[in-house]
Amino acid sequence: MNRRTVLKWLGLGTLGAALGGWVALKTPARHNPYYTGPVSDHFDGMHFFNPNGVAPGKITDLLKWKFREKSAQWPDTFNSPYPQATPSPRTDALTVTMIGHASLLIQVAGLNILTDPVYSQRVSPISFAGPKRHNPVGIAFDDLPPIDIILVSHNHYDHLDTLTLQKLVTRDAPKIITPLGNDTIIRDAVTDANIQTGDWGDVIELLGIKIHFEPCHHWSARGAKDRRMALWAAFVIETKNHKIYHIGDTGFHAGINYKTAAEKFDGFDLAILPIGAYEPRWFMKGQHQNPTEAVAGFKLCNTKQALGHHWGTFQLTDEAIDAPIKALDAALKDQDVTAETFLAMAPGQVWTG
Repeated sequence: MNRRTVLKWLGLGTLGAALGGWVALKTPARHNPYYTGPVSDHFDGMHFFNPNGVAPGKITDLLKWKFREKSAQWPDTFNSPYPQATPSPRTDALTVTMIGHASLLIQVAGLNILTDPVYSQRVSPISFAGPKRHNPVGIAFDDLPPIDIILVSHNHYDHLDTLTLQKLVTRDAPKIITPLGNDTIIRDAVTDANIQTGDWGDVIELLGIKIHFEPCHHWSARGAKDRRMALWAAFVIETKNHKIYHIGDTGFHAGINYKTAAEKFDGFDLAILPIGAYEPRWFMKGQHQNPTEAVAGFKLCNTKQALGHHWGTFQLTDEAIDAPIKALDAALKDQDVTAETFLAMAPGQVWTG
């Protein structure tokens, strides 16, 4: 076995772990360790699923991808053009600051809300291997304002970082809001976590706002035997003056969830949408939309403004580090959307509505 093949196998193992169990064992789990509940249109008693959707790839697909496709070489560092931000402690104005990847600080109605906070240097079950950070965080941890609410969209390692959650719980004791089953994972690793879970369609009212759990087309896993045993979700943050649609990860799924959200909420003031980790399309299309699809989703969900995330920080897939912003620019032109209304957020960048 030559050096290149060895490196591919090592990379396959760490990437598979980081992506949450794509490298799956053949022996299935006999019970769901995270959640027990009634069968529904997206839960069969053991696994969650996307109704009329596309299942995540099989181990044979993963092997085909890693050994037949060519991945772009990312630079060791990809610094943001923006300096690290120092947010105000509180503000009533709608303000969003990019931390990196899917981690954003949303300040609205006097509250501080974090999405999928990850401050670790790698997104992996092991600290010394797996996808590494390619740029500094957009807000230093010590400069974060007091956090009231944390939204965790699903349990993949680039979205659910228990080390970061523990630091935030110790410092601020925020309410953690996450879909069904993820509370078990968090409680096992985070001492004194205050967690509230929800299913698609549920609403949590707290601190004068509403948090809605909405469907998105994705999947979940932390390891080899727990695929789709915890739910994934998008969120709608509804305040007196704003409606914010936040999606951590999603496949486009013919725009079905975008259309449903637009009808249910009569449009949005802001949509925060993923634009990266989408190549090769034959493998990623079902679970990760590309920038062209993100712009289509922007139009379908009837939002005034969109912010793009999930790009340029951790290399999870094959596209070049700057490919998402180039593809987004082309898609905006092709679909007659002005660049100012859909921004690809870089660490430290601040948007105010």
